[in-house]
Amino acid sequence: MPESLFRHALVPVASPEDAESTMRALRPYVEPVGGDVTVINVIEKAGGAPDKASVEQREDYANEMFSSARGELADTDCTLTTEIRYGTDVAETVIETAHEIDASAIVFTPRGGSRWVRLLTGDVGLSLVSESDVPVITLPESDND
Repeated sequence: MPESLFRHALVPVASPEDAESTMRALRPYVEPVGGDVTVINVIEKAGGAPDKASVEQREDYANEMFSSARGELADTDCTLTTEIRYGTDVAETVIETAHEIDASAIVFTPRGGSRWVRLLTGDVGLSLVSESDVPVITLPESDND
């Protein structure tokens, strides 16, 4: 039997709401296999320019995201771990982390936003899909969203 792509899912999140909705969408896939889930938030460094918020503020915000994720998987047999990473390229940092933790897949739900916003700011989801050598799974939003 082939190994489940959900054996060890790496889940990048960008907000508490994103963490909650992504975990809700992921739950039906990881609950039956009791897999490992690593939730990651990448704090984007400005690469020499001043940061918009302090590191402490961003770490506090990441911990809010992690709390939301834990709440959604609290009553499952899944092992949930969290990590804060720092990088100038979010997609690259996520892919590097996937390799470091031996993730079976990178899993996320697409985030909203107009095509213009994604064009101007860069689309992390598109970069993950087009640049990753680790399987990338894009889940639909759950019915409860």
